[in-house]
Amino acid sequence: MVFLLHPERAGLTTQDSWDSKIFSRKCLSEMTKNIVLVLSGLWNIAMSQPNDPVFPSLGIFDCMASLIYKGIKDRDWLLRDQNIYIPYYAAHVIGSYTMNKVEFAEKAVQSGVIPPLMELLRGKISWVEQRVAVRAIGHLASYEKTFDAVAVFEEEVVKLSMKLASTCLDVVYLNFVGVKDKKKRLKYHSDLLTRGVGGLEMENRKAEEWASQLQCWSLYLLNCFACKERSLDLICQKDFLIDLCYIWGGLVNHTSPAGVGLIRILCYSKTGRKNIAESKEVIENLCNVSRSSDDWQYMGIDCLLFLLKDPDTRYKVIETATLFLVDLVELCSLPDRINLGEAITRTLLLDFKETKLKFKNKKFEKALEEIWELKVEKRKREKMMSEEKVAERRVFLGLIKQEAKHLFWLGEVEEAALKYSEALEVCPLRLRNERMVLYSNRAQCHLLLGDSDGAIRDSTRALCLSTPPNSHSKSLWRRSQAYDMKGLANESLMDCIMFINGCIKSETTKRAKIPYYAARMVSKQMDATWIFANARSKISSSQVNKIQEPYDECKSSNDEQQYDEMMRMVMEKKSYLSGLSTIFEEPIDVKGGSKREPGGGRRRKKAVVARSM
Repeated sequence: MVFLLHPERAGLTTQDSWDSKIFSRKCLSEMTKNIVLVLSGLWNIAMSQPNDPVFPSLGIFDCMASLIYKGIKDRDWLLRDQNIYIPYYAAHVIGSYTMNKVEFAEKAVQSGVIPPLMELLRGKISWVEQRVAVRAIGHLASYEKTFDAVAVFEEEVVKLSMKLASTCLDVVYLNFVGVKDKKKRLKYHSDLLTRGVGGLEMENRKAEEWASQLQCWSLYLLNCFACKERSLDLICQKDFLIDLCYIWGGLVNHTSPAGVGLIRILCYSKTGRKNIAESKEVIENLCNVSRSSDDWQYMGIDCLLFLLKDPDTRYKVIETATLFLVDLVELCSLPDRINLGEAITRTLLLDFKETKLKFKNKKFEKALEEIWELKVEKRKREKMMSEEKVAERRVFLGLIKQEAKHLFWLGEVEEAALKYSEALEVCPLRLRNERMVLYSNRAQCHLLLGDSDGAIRDSTRALCLSTPPNSHSKSLWRRSQAYDMKGLANESLMDCIMFINGCIKSETTKRAKIPYYAARMVSKQMDATWIFANARSKISSSQVNKIQEPYDECKSSNDEQQYDEMMRMVMEKKSYLSGLSTIFEEPIDVKGGSKREPGGGRRRKKAVVARSM
């Protein structure tokens, strides 16, 4: 490290210290015994001070490129001592110094870093090196001045990135997370993941994070080409577009829009819209995202609006999209998006009469007529409504609502749902809070009747009317249950987390009490949406002896302690909680597990009923 910080102590002149070729040559000859230690120190500096010009100006990129080449071409050298760590650290240093400064990226390209990084991207060593290689190449591709240097390998880069995005989770699970015996895992992988701290559980968790990053950085690299409308024929392959729908990043990487982010970029181009519109599965997934409480809900809505505004794709998607977007027409805003409901309404009602005649789908026709009645006809009728008339309607509304509640508690759920429908017909549009409650209560009726689609529709409408949007706790919980009934685990999980967040914020005491039934739902959906869930299901019976369930060691310990740890992890990842002390109705000791067993079935059933209305 002294050699790198003070080259004069290693026998280099001042002139030499600024000559990149001499620096690289002497760097390789001087750093023989402690090269990994030196690179580790460089990695720390690059991570903490990526904008510092000292090392880039000394020719660090030449040095790192040479080290990567050395590791790839000389296998005996790579497997000697601790040299196996060198390509990883070298590629990481390149990526860190090029992530912010275009001038550093230009120096890196001039130093010839792209060919050795491409070797790592091809998988010449392992997925760990692929992760840092795709990160570094992604940074270089993000700058106008260095994009062309990456584009020299355009077809190969795009194909490799697509393959990584689609298969990297399977690779990481099969070669690392799924390996039961820690001794059979590559030691340097374990060391890089945990820095020698923590056991199997810590390694698994870190591997989840790294696998998610590998996937998301691969998508980021594809974004760089898609933004320039390059290689769209490759990126828009039907199978890959379907894969994108199921790449959600997971809670371990909640800052990335993952698959839907790339689909949105593709929707900016005519070629992208054409290919997306032809895939029914992609459209249905975009519709589900648009009705979720996910941070990227607005991206799903954006994609659908792009497709609906294009005359060439409008009539390919309008039947499916309308059945979902009808529930969002009263949505006021989302982050960075205002008057979304109005934008959706205008887009769907464009050429209203012609569109209605064009299709013979009764559900679609009914949805269009509902939007017209709600947003055009009813708005006209209420425009001249006096405050006295509104007050009368409010009183009448209260009476109908009481009748509906009475019927509900008598067990006449269908009749109660009809009463709530009657109340919604007479409720003025300006009474948004009352409409929210009515929709939410009708959603509960649908839920009890086993109508999951109806429950999702009404709870979504209630959430659109809430202030801010997606904040009405009861509707979130009801929609979470409905999504669970339909097997939509991601959407159910996100709604349940938002519901738990509402429970925490509503607590006045320091120890937040989260309903047991919500904690159980999160536990169920966390397993279903586990980042390696699909990879685990793909493993054949002949490989069972090599594979373990996630966190197998934890399962042998106290289940409730694991349960508590899981919940704390979820809340931390969503930035909802600084410290979760309990997840059950009863107090939980975070360090020592549950102080007593959770309440029995009867108690839990009462809790659910208490939340029903």
